Amino acid sequence: MSIAIAEEAVTEVAEAVTEVAGEAAGGRLRLDIGGNLLDAILGYVVVFIGLTLLMCVVIIVGKIMVARIKKPAAAPEAKAPEAAAALPAVKNLPAAPGAAGEVKIYDTDPKDAAMIMAIVADKLQKPLNELRFVSIKEVK
Repeated sequence: MSIAIAEEAVTEVAEAVTEVAGEAAGGRLRLDIGGNLLDAILGYVVVFIGLTLLMCVVIIVGKIMVARIKKPAAAPEAKAPEAAAALPAVKNLPAAPGAAGEVKIYDTDPKDAAMIMAIVADKLQKPLNELRFVSIKEVK
């Protein structure tokens, strides 16, 4: 008996598959390859256009930020020659008693160099006239 039931089940499944295949061939479940291909291509085009626009926005915002950062940095450089002109000539002054010689300063403001020497003397807990600075250079 169980074989007869199994044969009936297989027959029913085979009929259902034949019916679905017939409907697909009849047009109800027909696959439209051309339409699907067009949808896929349009989807890719929309995504790439969106990514291109996003890239352009990021580049423009980056250039604006770089311009903002460079603008304030240019202002102090313009004021530096005016400040240097206002300082008296240090080379013509005689050395202070106990001084350890001349200091060469490269790309550094004299006030900044004096501050660096004072900080080093304070950290070493030595008087400034016991230290000898050869040169001070700003590292960029």
